[in-house]
Amino acid sequence: MGFGDLKSAAGLRVLNDFLADRSYIEGYVPSQADIAVFEAIAAPPPADLFHALRWYNHIKSYEKQKASLPGVKKALGKYGPADVEDTTGGATDSKDDDDIDLFGSDDEEESEEAKKLREERLAQYESKKSKKPAVVAKSSILLDVKPWDDETDMAKLEECVRSIQADGLVWGSSKLVPVGYGIKKLQIQCVVEDDKVGTDMLEERITAFEDYVQSMDVAAFNKI
Repeated sequence: MGFGDLKSAAGLRVLNDFLADRSYIEGYVPSQADIAVFEAIAAPPPADLFHALRWYNHIKSYEKQKASLPGVKKALGKYGPADVEDTTGGATDSKDDDDIDLFGSDDEEESEEAKKLREERLAQYESKKSKKPAVVAKSSILLDVKPWDDETDMAKLEECVRSIQADGLVWGSSKLVPVGYGIKKLQIQCVVEDDKVGTDMLEERITAFEDYVQSMDVAAFNKI
């Protein structure tokens, strides 16, 4: 059984004649037999083969439901006229010593090439990723440093604060802000690397200048 080569004009003509008095390859409803033959055709049949074209367009409408169609898909050579041998894709039902591929199929070679290419691209990606500098998390902090009273030397207080040096700490602009009764607080900006400098460390170091500093508060904290 078979249709000949369904990728050829001759094979499509056999299919067209086969469907002249049939709606489907087997039976009276779409089945896996129709799907098997449909998938063996390279392109829609030409308009002059209207029986085959009508069937092709009808089966194409079942593309999303093809897995649920009844029946069990068999070898392509199991369908079609009894006096025509299936030769689509050079397939036959018989196996002999000539079918043994001693050197590996083209699909296997392509698979190996695809695998090699994928591994090369993965290696390139990992290499590029390893060379990419790590993103350093930073924060901008605004500190309020309060003196004991209005007689505190604020210039000296700021000098003490700025004398604090640490890896990942950069001091910025500052200003004196009135808080009442002639007392002014030092408001000073700094940028820190989160993994290296924290607000607890800043508070401990700043309030250590106890002759000038009464307390320290965080006025604003923003991730950069």
